Amino acid sequence: MAETATTRRSRLTPEREAELYEAVLDLLREVGYDSLTMDAVAARTRSSKATLYRQWGGKAELVARSVRHHKPSGLASVDTGSLRGDLHAMTTRQGDCEMEQNSSLMRALGTAAHSNPELLTALREWLVEPELAEMRQVLERAVDRGEVRADNRAIDYVLHMIIGAFVARTMIDDEPPTQAFLASYIDAVVIPALVA
Repeated sequence: MAETATTRRSRLTPEREAELYEAVLDLLREVGYDSLTMDAVAARTRSSKATLYRQWGGKAELVARSVRHHKPSGLASVDTGSLRGDLHAMTTRQGDCEMEQNSSLMRALGTAAHSNPELLTALREWLVEPELAEMRQVLERAVDRGEVRADNRAIDYVLHMIIGAFVARTMIDDEPPTQAFLASYIDAVVIPALVA
């Protein structure tokens, strides 16, 4: 599927693709996933609906790819020499304001994915799986350095822990996630679970 998607998108310049993704995110924030239409995306981006379908196949993939494009990448390429350093570097990839916007967007998409299997599949393919792969690389380096035992069962749940903290912060504390909160959470919960 990824090969087909890459072939479909090959006609767009990276700048045009980034412009489309930003417009999709703006519309998502304005109207939510359920009310987002390909007609609205086409109008906002001065594209034809046929072009959007040809490039992305449908709304779910377009939304998932837009979110992925917007996320800071390269967690696996950050190597500070320690697991704690790598995880703290992850918290600084977004500023607090951007983190608050993304938290709100992810909560809304999570809710929409419960009733839309196509969105759930697209989010898993374009967002969750790449994030898991990057996190695995970070954790494998920690195992190789001897910081974490390879048989530590918490390894499989690190992304769950971090996403949970990120998304639940507003619901539990009525405050947005921040760099300071996530760094504190990593030190208090994630690192102890991994080095236990």
